[in-house]
Order: sequence, then structure tokens, then C-alpha cells
Amino acid sequence: MAPRSTWKGFLRLSLVTVPVKAFTATNSSEEIRLNQLHKECNSRVRYLKVCPEHGELKSGDIVSGYEYVKDQYVIVEQEEVQKLRTQSDRSIGIDGFIDPEAIDPVHLTGRTYYLAPDGPAGKKPFALLQKGMEDKGLVAVASIVLGGREQMVMVRPVKNLLAMTVLAYAKKIKPIGEFTTMQDDQDLTDDEMKLADTLIAASTKDEFEFGEYKDRYVENLQKVIQLKVDGQEIVEAKDHEEPKILNLMDALKKSVAEAQAAQTDEKKPRKTAPSSKKTAKKSSSKKKSG
Repeated sequence: MAPRSTWKGFLRLSLVTVPVKAFTATNSSEEIRLNQLHKECNSRVRYLKVCPEHGELKSGDIVSGYEYVKDQYVIVEQEEVQKLRTQSDRSIGIDGFIDPEAIDPVHLTGRTYYLAPDGPAGKKPFALLQKGMEDKGLVAVASIVLGGREQMVMVRPVKNLLAMTVLAYAKKIKPIGEFTTMQDDQDLTDDEMKLADTLIAASTKDEFEFGEYKDRYVENLQKVIQLKVDGQEIVEAKDHEEPKILNLMDALKKSVAEAQAAQTDEKKPRKTAPSSKKTAKKSSSKKKSG
């Protein structure tokens, strides 16, 4: 089943307009949703939409309205709002291109969408823009209206597509100066810095695979649910006792040794089990000699 787009519009750079559609990048199906239950009888808690004159309502019976004076409402239909949208409201307006490092990761909200060309006419200009950004190692800063609000976004090339991430405005980020006083300047010795550098070097990964990292909370929640369904008791997991290393240098030395040992193990070639064909030949030769 083909993915459904959550937004359609235009990617606009000066006079160049590219029809695009956006798809949410996150997978909500991986989440486990817990329902609220009545503590006494485990009945599901329901949220009913009730009219004081007509009782419980269905979704199709409900419209949106704005109270312009006390108890006086004007009905607002989404179709009417769509009619008033200008082309700028339906477009991702690129303000300019910058180095990716110019955006502090603290501004990344985690809301990301994949952008793809919408129709054959948009494929060529989309490819030109995507390849140009990729070749120059740049990202775009743009504005878009999402959910009725203007949002600041970063657009970056990802493979043969573009990814659009919503950014937090500067006023929504707490100034780091509020927290820098929590850490005083420390006198670091050369030996301490050498060990720290060695530890970092020994812990540096040649390759990084995001898929190796799992959501442990979801996995543990799944285990709890299955144990409860099976009627089994949940036993608390025991934590390993934390090593009592009081001396910083001892801690660094021990950490370096463990990291270097782990790095050596990763580089060792793995032994492969003998194939079934070779095993079969050996066994048959023994039978002949017997």
C-alpha cells in the first residue's frame, strides 16, 4: 500500500516553483498506546461529546464555531478556510541556503517530513534542487504554514529526496547562559587530557548503524504486557553494582583498557562454521577408509 501524503503544495525558490507532497517520517505504529480504565472494574474510560440539549453526539454532528459575543457563534467550515489560502500558504518558501552546522541541534523539534515531487512536471526541477544542495553540502532554511501556523523549517537532501524538519524559533529556546554557571572552569592536567583523548579515540566508531539501537522502553512494555496476559509474575531486574572507583585517573585508565579491548574484538575476523558439503566429504571419506 502506497504511503499517503500529509501535505501538498509547492517548494518555492525565487521564481522556481516545484510541486511537492510531504510524508511524515516517523512511524507511529511502533508506539504502544495504553488505555485509561476505571480502577474499580477495569472498564474503559470513554470521552463523550455531549450537547446539553440533545445528549451524546456523533462526529458528523459536530462543526467548528467561533464565539464572537457571549453565546453567539459563527460557524467556520474548513473548506471556507481553504478558499482563503494564498499560494504562499501552500508553499515552502526557501529563504536561503546555509551550512548545516549553522543550525544548533537544540532547534530541531523532531518533526520531520519527507518531500517528494508531486507529478511528472515536478521531477526535473526537484532533482536539480536536490542535487545542487547535495553537491554543495548545504541545507535550506524555509517557512511553511502547518496546522494553521507558520513554521520555520530546515530542508536537506536525503538520498534522492528532501527531508523537511520543523525548527524551534529562537525565542522558544532557553538561553544557554542560564545554565553555564553550573560548571566552573577546571584545572585539567596533561595526563588527564591524554587519557581522555585516548578513551575517546578508542570509543570512536568507524561505522554507525542507527538500526542497532532499540527502544528499550517499548520492548520492556511489551514484555510486561505479555507476562500479564500469561498470568506470570513480574520479577524486578537486578542492576549491576556500580564500580566504586574514587580516583579519576584510575577510572580513565580502566575505561581506556575496556574500550581498547572491545575495539580489538570488533576487528577480529569471525570464524565461519564449516559448510555442510565439506562435512559430508569428510564423513564419506571415513566410511571408505573403514
